[in-house]
Amino acid sequence: MRLDFLRKPKGIKGTSLVLSIFTTLAFHIPAFKAVLDNIESGWNGVLIFASVAILMLAVNYFFYYLLLWLGRTVGKFIIAFTFIADAISLYFINTYEVLITDMMMGNVFNTRFSEAEGFFSLSAVLYILFLGIPPCIYLFAKRTDYNTFKSFLKNIGTSLLIIALVVLANMRNTLWIDNNSTQLGSLLMPWSYTVNSIRYYNKVKKRNQKEILLPDATITNDSKDVCVLIIGESARRQNFSLYGYERDTNPLLAGDSVKTYIANSAATYTTAAVKAILDHKETGKLYEILPNYLYRNGADVIWRSYNWGQPPLHIEKYITHRGLAEKYPDADARYDGLLLAGLKDEINASDNNKLLIILHLSTSHGPTYNQKYPAEFETFKPVCQTVEISTADKLELLNAYDNTILYTDYIVHSVIEILKEITDRRCCMMFVSDHGESLGEDNLFMHGMPKNIAPKEQFEIPFIVWQNDKNTGMKDFDEVEQYYVFHSVMNYLGMRSEIYNEEMNIFEPNEDTEN
Repeated sequence: MRLDFLRKPKGIKGTSLVLSIFTTLAFHIPAFKAVLDNIESGWNGVLIFASVAILMLAVNYFFYYLLLWLGRTVGKFIIAFTFIADAISLYFINTYEVLITDMMMGNVFNTRFSEAEGFFSLSAVLYILFLGIPPCIYLFAKRTDYNTFKSFLKNIGTSLLIIALVVLANMRNTLWIDNNSTQLGSLLMPWSYTVNSIRYYNKVKKRNQKEILLPDATITNDSKDVCVLIIGESARRQNFSLYGYERDTNPLLAGDSVKTYIANSAATYTTAAVKAILDHKETGKLYEILPNYLYRNGADVIWRSYNWGQPPLHIEKYITHRGLAEKYPDADARYDGLLLAGLKDEINASDNNKLLIILHLSTSHGPTYNQKYPAEFETFKPVCQTVEISTADKLELLNAYDNTILYTDYIVHSVIEILKEITDRRCCMMFVSDHGESLGEDNLFMHGMPKNIAPKEQFEIPFIVWQNDKNTGMKDFDEVEQYYVFHSVMNYLGMRSEIYNEEMNIFEPNEDTEN
């Protein structure tokens, strides 16, 4: 009897319907909650909610039926993959309150294993075991009866008709759909990550077709200058005591005569935000970025990184934390402080009058905030120990994050101390974070929300500057942008070109520099 049951094939229609119902019920609770949060009471609200549910059933039925009929065994493997991906996506949505947008998929594709493993926990395994594996077993447990071509056309046509009727019934809800499309589209499985992966790669392909060179720059003086640009990671402004935070998270920088600016990031995820820091203006195109531009025009450029996600670099001196660990085996390679190893010697070794050094940190990137700093910087206790930060004690989460800011304070201060020992150059330091971070406000965590709906915690960033030249002042701005970095560095290093914008330069014009 058991063998006869297994040998009897199951119909493609029933299989597709079961899988569609399972997908709708198992993976779309966040989507349904989003709909309920954004509809008004009344019959139109009921219509919208019912339409979303019916649309999900019909679209997924169409998808599964089409893949099974055309792909057969290959189709089964593709569908099985989507269930595993659905389970992982739901884990991240529920645990970190993320939206699966094209920007988030960019984060996924630019995340290395060493960072990604910090996001997973036993809960992630349970999501896969209980939501991803069962439909895969159901899919492969029995043979499938694929029926006739006539039956194929009938079922595909019926599902398309239902989809069309739902769309027509909601013609008057176009404005509601437009206002909520970003949020809903990022919560629908498997469409959120499949469509947005394609969108992301199309953007990358279009952007990276060819780097657009900027007009040649001229070095206008022969003074010896060094600028150290520190790109912070997930450091939000409101947790810096330099900006009024009640906790003393900047005890060292408080004594360094730094100037602080109010700034907002151009994006809430690393790749776009770092590009903005290195760009000369806001643009969707891949113009020549700051390090490439200065290097091509005669400056010495050094990039030290404990992070990733920057645009393509065309410089000679690029070294990762692994390379630094090999070069300086006595340094602690577990933390961003490694970027300071041998920094003074490298500055002194440069025989170029114009020197730009970029340090790309990873200090405040979650969810493992407690692993981002040495033990001696664990001032605020107790700290969150779990990667499932949505379930963590809010104070413990805040303590761990504030310790990362305390460590950032140490790193930035240490750079200033190194520059104070450089006596034969004008020296400046800029610290700019790529974006901010949510720590449970509005039940949101980490970063990556679309900028138009992101909370302030994800884009309000610190912009901190120090320089040692008494003849060079710093302007007062009510607010600056990340794009100011490009023009300010050009000014400090005495470089000019057609694209230089004095209005985006934070330094008072150097009297020795021609304008």
